[in-house]
Amino acid sequence: MDVVTIGESMALFTPDTTGKMRYASTFSRKIAGAETNVAIGLQRLGYQTGWISRVGDDELGQTLVSFIRGEGVDVSQVTRDEKASTGLYFKELRKVDDVRVYYYRAGSAASRLEPAHINEQYIANAKYLHLTGITPALSETCYQTIIHAIDIAKKHGVPIIFDPNIREKLWSSKQKARDVLLEIASEADIVLPGVSEAKFFFGEKSIDEYAQLFKANGSSVVILKEGSKGTHYYTDDESGFVASYRVEHVVDPIGAGDGFAAGVISGLLEELPLDQAIARGNAIGAIVTMVNGDVEGLPDKEEIDRFLQDDKEDVNR
Repeated sequence: MDVVTIGESMALFTPDTTGKMRYASTFSRKIAGAETNVAIGLQRLGYQTGWISRVGDDELGQTLVSFIRGEGVDVSQVTRDEKASTGLYFKELRKVDDVRVYYYRAGSAASRLEPAHINEQYIANAKYLHLTGITPALSETCYQTIIHAIDIAKKHGVPIIFDPNIREKLWSSKQKARDVLLEIASEADIVLPGVSEAKFFFGEKSIDEYAQLFKANGSSVVILKEGSKGTHYYTDDESGFVASYRVEHVVDPIGAGDGFAAGVISGLLEELPLDQAIARGNAIGAIVTMVNGDVEGLPDKEEIDRFLQDDKEDVNR
């Protein structure tokens, strides 16, 4: 297994019209979840991924598992909960630059994930463990599960990649979010925060200061995303900046960060130089914003190559 990830996937409902959701009468049902977005993105690039989670013993849970299995992700570690439902969320596209998300996941099946649901050997056999800050926000047992998974990864020498993916709506307080997410970041080998997330943790600082604070916290590789500008990276041996790709028309920005993570991780698996891995992440993040839906725009290698070639031709004209 190349990458194992842990977290909640949900049924996503999006109005078929733009504007306030109260006026919508028809919705499209899709599948979404940060961790499975990354897993599916990696599968489309030719890598083997596994997903650890729980779903409700209901039709939406069956839909989730069938869809994610159909994308090639291993779902052998997904269990069904007969007492809790599969989570939901709604994505409201009021206008191009105003996308709002509403969660209905409190008490969901995935929030009842606990350490006993983790198969140690499953994580031990992975090349990377991918985690986000969403899962520990779901419940105390989810937090304990993530800490247990980290302990297993450390025990077996599996590198940990952590995307804070801050969702303030899921936390009881900002301070709780800071404390827990910095604790997890301190155990991660590679962290993928956005600049706004770094500000959430450390206040107003420079990019370089943010990087040094994350490194002082325990991470050896810091990859700081600055949206449409590009991505900064820092290791013990090098630092640099990789510019983003131009997107003329953003259709749906949700899921771009997960596409970025999939691109970077694929580059790490190929042992590419870090700047090349990040360039791939930037490309996938850009491609994802052009399509409505969290996973619908995730490309395969041919699509990435075509996108990069088109971008190069545009520059050279």
